[in-house]
Amino acid sequence: MTLNTSEKNILVAPLNWGLGHTTRCIPIIKALEENGFTPILASDGSALALLKKEFPHLLALELPSYNIEYAKKGENFKWKLLKNSPKTINAILTEKQVVKKWIKEYNLDGIISDNRLGVHNKKVPSVFITHQLTVLSGKTTWISSKLHQLFIGKFDECWVPDVKESPNLSGKLGHLKDTNLNIKYIGVLSRLKKKELPIKYQLMVLLSGPEPQRTILEKRLIIELQDFKESVVFIKGKVESEQKSEQIGAITFYNYMQTKQLEQTFNESEMVLCRSGYTTVMDLAKLEKKALFIPTPGQFEQEYLAKKYKKEGLLPTSKQDKFKLDDLLAVQLYPGLPKLNSDTVNWGELFQLF
Repeated sequence: MTLNTSEKNILVAPLNWGLGHTTRCIPIIKALEENGFTPILASDGSALALLKKEFPHLLALELPSYNIEYAKKGENFKWKLLKNSPKTINAILTEKQVVKKWIKEYNLDGIISDNRLGVHNKKVPSVFITHQLTVLSGKTTWISSKLHQLFIGKFDECWVPDVKESPNLSGKLGHLKDTNLNIKYIGVLSRLKKKELPIKYQLMVLLSGPEPQRTILEKRLIIELQDFKESVVFIKGKVESEQKSEQIGAITFYNYMQTKQLEQTFNESEMVLCRSGYTTVMDLAKLEKKALFIPTPGQFEQEYLAKKYKKEGLLPTSKQDKFKLDDLLAVQLYPGLPKLNSDTVNWGELFQLF
């Protein structure tokens, strides 16, 4: 369905926390263009850099950084976030003022925020995208979830990238028993499409996420994979000014890949080794790929998803500090994630808000 609209400007602003929030916004940005809207992009750091590479023809604006950092030890993850919370709160308050100014400056007709809590305004329709209606934080889950839901309530709609019914991908993260929030389940979001291609790589390693945990896992995997005899493609998840690649033994390293190349590489790979971030989960489900998950230590969401899929007998998981090459043998014993009936998102209906 194509909307009969004038060129309305829609601000699309993903959170810079790893690359998942950004990459799942790519199909939304493309759909906006296909339906006659003009997306205006906004983020910071690696997320903004990736958006500029994917959409060089679109206006890209910089928002204040949330200064999200991981602790070196998983058990300190929550306390590291709490320590950084004054900087994060300041960034949220600042981005609210920035967006207020942009509404006039760029004649904004709508806002789509992927987990940026301050990117909304009462003067224009504002959408919040999240798969975490429940925010797991250990003993403080009740408090963190209520606070998050309070922020979500400031938006006109909340789009959850999942299906409402069971089976689904997000589990208790994206499904509440009772809520007054205006929630719409929009189906699985992935910028990638399944293609039948000859297998080129036995293993694809896909890294992402804030430092220092990304580098810690990278170093461990490089050591462990030295004895892997078959072909490996290793994508570090470091968005830099230029793409770099090098061949060391059976491993082909890339610092990052853009959508077209990543889609081909996914389809050319027999199995995947990656974090259990939700955007990666959606990509794996869409491409019907088997994988081994290594959740980021201390990140409750990733640990929950990895345990959920293993308990359901879908995918194996391994702890970062205990990963061994033999762990990959378990991948073929699991069927992979369910293929959900959500191939087509009704963008026309969703964009009627604007």
